[in-house]
Amino acid sequence: MKFAHTLRNYDKKNLGKDILAGLIIMAVSIPISMGYAQIAGLPAVYGLYGSVFPILIFALFSTSPQFIFGVDAAPAALIGSALAGLNITAGSTEALAAVPMLTFFVALWLLIFSLLKAGKLVNYISAPVMGGFITGICTTIILMQVPKLMGGTAGVGEFLELAEHIAETAKTISVPSVILGVISLVILLLSKKIMPKFPMAVVLMAAGAVLTNVLPLQDWGIQTLAAVEPGLPKWSLPDFSAVPLKEAVTISLSVAVVIMAETLLAENSFGQKNRYQIDDNQEILAFSLGNFAAAFTGCCPINGSVSRTAMGEQYQAKTQLTGLVAGGSMIILLLFCTGFIGYLPIPVLTAIVISALLGATEFDLAARLWNVSRTECFIFLGAFFGVLFLGTINGVLIGIMLSFTEMIIRTAKPATCFLGIQPGHKHFRDLKEGQQIHPISGVIIYRFSSNLFFANISVLQREIEAALKENTRAVILDASGIGSMDITAADRLNLLSESLKEKEIRFYITEHISGLNTQMRKLGLGHLIENGNVRRTIHIALKDIGYKRPYPLEGGVDNAERSASLKRADNRVQEFVWAFGADAETEMEKQIMRQIEHLKETKNVEELLHGSWSHMEELDLDEWLEHLEEHLKEIVRISGKDEHELAQKIEQHRQEIHERIAREHPELAERFKERRHLLDEHLKERHPEVFVLIEKYREERKE
Repeated sequence: MKFAHTLRNYDKKNLGKDILAGLIIMAVSIPISMGYAQIAGLPAVYGLYGSVFPILIFALFSTSPQFIFGVDAAPAALIGSALAGLNITAGSTEALAAVPMLTFFVALWLLIFSLLKAGKLVNYISAPVMGGFITGICTTIILMQVPKLMGGTAGVGEFLELAEHIAETAKTISVPSVILGVISLVILLLSKKIMPKFPMAVVLMAAGAVLTNVLPLQDWGIQTLAAVEPGLPKWSLPDFSAVPLKEAVTISLSVAVVIMAETLLAENSFGQKNRYQIDDNQEILAFSLGNFAAAFTGCCPINGSVSRTAMGEQYQAKTQLTGLVAGGSMIILLLFCTGFIGYLPIPVLTAIVISALLGATEFDLAARLWNVSRTECFIFLGAFFGVLFLGTINGVLIGIMLSFTEMIIRTAKPATCFLGIQPGHKHFRDLKEGQQIHPISGVIIYRFSSNLFFANISVLQREIEAALKENTRAVILDASGIGSMDITAADRLNLLSESLKEKEIRFYITEHISGLNTQMRKLGLGHLIENGNVRRTIHIALKDIGYKRPYPLEGGVDNAERSASLKRADNRVQEFVWAFGADAETEMEKQIMRQIEHLKETKNVEELLHGSWSHMEELDLDEWLEHLEEHLKEIVRISGKDEHELAQKIEQHRQEIHERIAREHPELAERFKERRHLLDEHLKERHPEVFVLIEKYREERKE
């Protein structure tokens, strides 16, 4: 167990930020916690009680440097709903006895989850699920808060209930309340952009208290917080007879699951964003201890608070000293300053909460996912709308189910390719990588980049069988990407090997980890190992069928051994195209434009000729020069060089590249000439005036 983990080796430069953030969090906790306590069926002051000892204990045992504990929406709503189901009136003596008992069992469940190390479950929840979940929670709480801007009370439930409550509140809207709330929100949002480190929330709270003191805000329909009696909560054991044991156990289980799932998801989301890791099981223990403190002080279950954590992040809180300051200052408030609470205008406080929540939403992640992966974007939206319309726990379950579905679909469509060799080289590469890669005559080399199981084995079988030809002598499976297989895949692999054997085609499995051999023996494929069908490398498999280097290539392509000096070039002849794929031309154009901008400062044309990408190889550099020629006029204007001289220099540089390719890559020389003709035609079509200059220099060079 770790104690005061985030306070060890404390950096004093963070002291001011942590104290300021703690004071702001205490202040914004006043309206939030009082409102949620009432939703849970308790008097408002119990929300402040829940913002003392549970927060202090969580701060001491948490491994998250920034997450804040407190009375929050989801557990409060669940407890309030449970009281209604038990026919217990909110705020009654029965409620004051029932709620701490339910909180105690919530803490007990969380302790059990910690002992069972249930925190590892969060590893199965993807970033889109986390982002959708957090955004859904933030949006839900914002919708809960909107009626308070209009002079009404906070909403409860999911989207439909919240929308209905907003519509009802709008019928009796308080215009002065809306004006004060909207002005406060606009000021907060602008200050975030203009002066993000300035504690505008504190200034607005102070200004609100002053306005309440000097202006008749309540006469204008602007509500302030209710004043509370001074004093700290009293410690006592819950009354374990307040709720039947069976109901207490089942109700508390659902609340504990919500607290664990919601808080762990949110903590990990903040952790990923700010690049630190938490100990999930230690966090669940901290949740448990915080809720035990809440139970013994008569409070409702306590949860991790996204809104208060977002507020701390906005004011650059760095450690759990923030939580200790928030809890400690709440003690001072309860003992000496409860009269101040009655001066705080609710619209101002609501605007502070909404501002913090808007900063915690991750709609930007949804936009990014839409451009990168529509599937993951739909997972984000599934979790988001699940939380918004069906509640926290259902949103989490929907997101998890979508994650597992997406994972199965992804592994069912693995990356596969057929391999060949570039003449004169020994490395096996994807045949689609370039025209200089050729298949080995009579051999199919197939790479499968995923674990083999029931959902994707048919892909392997179908693609290999479709690639068979009359001259096929062997099929070699490059299993370097296969770490495991299930029994369905093993049986189908066995059928494939038997089918190939009937056609007198040798079948090999190669390049995999040794652990896969152990699995194959257990799955009944040991005979393949015994018969020599499982080999360590592709080269050994080829040797087994009588092929030696240099391997014969299809189409009679020359594959003579290269000299040591030629081998140094290896297979990097067109690495830029390999790196950027279909976007290579666009990316090259972008880099040229950046280089031209740089030319304005340096006036060094030589830098332009050699490309900006690290150590461009021959074909890439030739492509670079072709793009460069299209900007010849602009380069002349910026550099002040003679146009004819610059065209001559580009062509001279290209000729050096041609000669180097003919010397080091003779198998590409002819193809290179054909490619040069196509590039010339392209230049002639788009920039005829530049083409005329280049052709003129070529003619002069011949003479």
